Amino acid sequence: MSLEITNIDKSFGRFAALKSVSLFAEDGEFLALLGPSGSGKTTLLRVIAGLEMADAGAVRFRDEDLLAKPVRQRGIGFVFQHYALFKHMTAAQNIAFGMYAKGRGRPSRRDINNKVEELLSLVQLGGLGNRFPAQLSGGQRQRVALARALAIEPKILLLDEPFGALDARVRRDLRRWLRELHESTGITTIFVTHDQEEALELADRVALLKDGALEQVGTPEELYHEPASAFVFDFLGDSIQLPCRVEGGIAVIGGAGVPIVGARPEWTGSGTAYARPDAFTVIVGEGQGLAARVRNVLLAGPDARIDCALESGGAMEVRLPHEEAQKLSPRDRVTLVPRTVRVWSA
Repeated sequence: MSLEITNIDKSFGRFAALKSVSLFAEDGEFLALLGPSGSGKTTLLRVIAGLEMADAGAVRFRDEDLLAKPVRQRGIGFVFQHYALFKHMTAAQNIAFGMYAKGRGRPSRRDINNKVEELLSLVQLGGLGNRFPAQLSGGQRQRVALARALAIEPKILLLDEPFGALDARVRRDLRRWLRELHESTGITTIFVTHDQEEALELADRVALLKDGALEQVGTPEELYHEPASAFVFDFLGDSIQLPCRVEGGIAVIGGAGVPIVGARPEWTGSGTAYARPDAFTVIVGEGQGLAARVRNVLLAGPDARIDCALESGGAMEVRLPHEEAQKLSPRDRVTLVPRTVRVWSA
């Protein structure tokens, strides 16, 4: 494996930011660190980079002890959320900065200029090298920051929420571009984000952290379809939580028996069932399930959203294909039945 992180602990005073975190990244892998604010993902990135010192544990890259190396000798490129470009330098000068900073071992001026032009082309900014950061858009500034990180020919590329300051459309465009850039460079990349869609779209594997501990790591498909906990299920997409009674491996919800997928509870008694909004059957009229009244039918978007008021109290929004949703109208009485649910604990 390329990068191996073993039992990393890090505390700030009494706050434990990382608790025995262990994971690895293969050579050329794109690994996303995902989690809510305060989960420890940025702290872990900074420990790898040498910007924070771990209290315990090890970080090895190709069998070399990274924690024993000075920051400049770790071979790491770091891209921050807010670009951190030098405002008084042009895009080309920003990209060249790391190469000039190498001192005696730096390339010749001609080689640096050639490398800058190559990188400007790679990040699709050819012809814009003479512009200052203030003359570039947010997306262009982030590309300059990436080119600057690549200029030192890093062994590992660390990205700390690089698209967090950009609007949604620019983020989508840059996500596609970043994945293509990763494929072309083959650099082992670790990407921090709190955006579930971003992690699932970009990464080969996703490490989900909670309160400084690793909750689950796997491919995007594994985390989404085989969540290890209620937290993973809830964090990776819209979820609906329903009170249920577990009997013989079946969740009874509103009198309807609903199959439990994943690990089936061996106990009998009250519990909480978790379902996705698009995993419901909507029956017009009365039946076994959750009695509700349609409040609104929202047809904008790829799926229709059905806003319902539950007769037991509260509200729920489920999603249906448009052809099914068009059969419903506000004030219709319906029965909502989840097709499958997950149950983790009583």
